[in-house]
Amino acid sequence: MRKLSVLLITAALSLSLPLHASEQRKICVFDLIGNVGPVMGAMRDWQVAALEWGVDVELVPFTNEAIAAEDLKAGKCDAALITGIRSRLFNSYAGTLDSVGGVPTMDHLRILLQVLSTPGASSEKLNNGTYEIMGIAPAGGAYIFVNDRTINSLAKAAGKKVAVLDYDKTQAKLVAQVGATPVASDITNFSTKFNNGIVDVIAAPLIAYNALELYKGLSPDGGIINYPLVQLTIQLVARSDRFDKDVAQKSRKYFYDNLDRILEALNKEAAAVDDKWWVEIPNEDKQEYELMMQQARLQMRDEGFYSAEMLTLERKVRCKLAPSNAECVNPVE
Repeated sequence: MRKLSVLLITAALSLSLPLHASEQRKICVFDLIGNVGPVMGAMRDWQVAALEWGVDVELVPFTNEAIAAEDLKAGKCDAALITGIRSRLFNSYAGTLDSVGGVPTMDHLRILLQVLSTPGASSEKLNNGTYEIMGIAPAGGAYIFVNDRTINSLAKAAGKKVAVLDYDKTQAKLVAQVGATPVASDITNFSTKFNNGIVDVIAAPLIAYNALELYKGLSPDGGIINYPLVQLTIQLVARSDRFDKDVAQKSRKYFYDNLDRILEALNKEAAAVDDKWWVEIPNEDKQEYELMMQQARLQMRDEGFYSAEMLTLERKVRCKLAPSNAECVNPVE
């Protein structure tokens, strides 16, 4: 009789428990605007999806990306949503998506994101043993903002002050190569330096135009060069031992499945840019840019900043969309 009672009690307790106990995880989210920003809003939708995967997530907003990255390193965060340029410090393969000139348009990036969200050889490279990329989303093309619209060529950039991210050595190298002066900055202050005239040139996505009031730095005689140098991304970087592989793959697929929603938001922000700021450049100048950027990618690859495997994948995508390009006949990447 006593055994029967114990069995009944055990059965009753088991019925009161959830079928799948959720794992508790902390995600640090970089959003310049903070808790009410658009990135946090998008991650709240991801948070709901994560519950279905058996992961109970606490989202913690950070307006300083460097601190979010350091908390990830220190194990205070199980994962962090940061820019692709900074994610290169955790996973070179994924971080090289943001290589200069490697991904010319959003059409190129869409193909790459589809490949990386599908189980296979490429997705396996997103886990380096310590960190794993659990999702990648576009942040828009990076355009050159100048406070003087006559700075519309590489030659005219010589002698000008250009804001560069202090943790990305590639930017300082590129700026120095064109004879300009790199000014170490970070995401929290590069726009202020531009708006206050401390620097003459910055690279930024169009979503920053209103959010960071870049029209102040453009006024009255500035412009935006209508030629994106980089397709920027944001990436969810996780500590590999904190998430199951199945959850990581579901998360990557979630990011890709929601790509069009993100693009819609990016296009809305881009439409807010006043047409008067756009500066067109001749095709021959674009060819000069392409050559310079390819040489820069090769240099950054040889110096260990860029992943050779990702550069090759990017080149294959470029050749898929434009097979007549010279690099498709004699590839060097």
